[in-house]
Amino acid sequence: MTPELGVVKIGKKLVGDGQPCYVIAEIGINHNGNLDIAKRLISVAVAAGCDAVKFQKRTIEVVYSSEELARPRESPFGTTNGDLKEALEFDVDDFAEIDAYCKAVNIPWFVSCWDEGSVDLIANFDVPCFKIASACLTDDHLLRHTRSKGKPIILSTGMSTYKEIDHAIEILGKQNLVVMHSCSTYPAYYEELNLRVIPTMQARYGVPIGYSGHETGISSSVAAAVLGACSVERHVTLDRSMWGSDQAASLEPNGITRLIRDIRLVEQSMGDGVKRVYERELPIIKKLRRVGAGV
Repeated sequence: MTPELGVVKIGKKLVGDGQPCYVIAEIGINHNGNLDIAKRLISVAVAAGCDAVKFQKRTIEVVYSSEELARPRESPFGTTNGDLKEALEFDVDDFAEIDAYCKAVNIPWFVSCWDEGSVDLIANFDVPCFKIASACLTDDHLLRHTRSKGKPIILSTGMSTYKEIDHAIEILGKQNLVVMHSCSTYPAYYEELNLRVIPTMQARYGVPIGYSGHETGISSSVAAAVLGACSVERHVTLDRSMWGSDQAASLEPNGITRLIRDIRLVEQSMGDGVKRVYERELPIIKKLRRVGAGV
């Protein structure tokens, strides 16, 4: 990995080679259209020690067809898919309130934008980067428009082939790019996670590779960090039994707190690969070692 591609600066933090794992709390649509819930989730992320929080933004009439919006779908917000989609979207005033709240609690925020208009809306705020969702990886126009904003990009690669990922990276370029390995099932089965892809993608692309997980536990996300993931993103929720399509694939406050604790402990434990005798081992040598045994 070349030095200029090995590290990306996102806000005030470096992400990539030799840097602490950048942990993103994906609030997504788990706020259920409620700003108070969104703020509570931001506070959960801050208390857990997350590096950033992330939301989603769509222009409903652009992303979805009229037929899709008219499709029957029962939810707390109405009887059609359109009722649901509209209820889950924050507008520019909502994001202004989120921006102010995140500044007050000192945590960066950014967004997965699903269309060009949403990119333009979020560009009104000083977000440190943009995220491109797995579902949007093949949208060349969106990739180019997002890149035109001049911010670092985090690219998720769920449900994508290497050919599709190669093409997306060719469009985006490798500068200021973080690529996230992911499996786009909610929740994902452990046998679908395929974490060994992380070092494979590092070798293939030569850019920082992270992991966006949708599984139910935390051990596999810790393992991703051990395998070299520069960033780990997990959905967060106040309660996995809440209404919502992503809640079951999310971590509750205790889960995200334990995840970050374990990732930081692993980082302390990795060391530099040089075998040495530590000062604290010396009295143990005097007490237990059998001098000359086996010689």
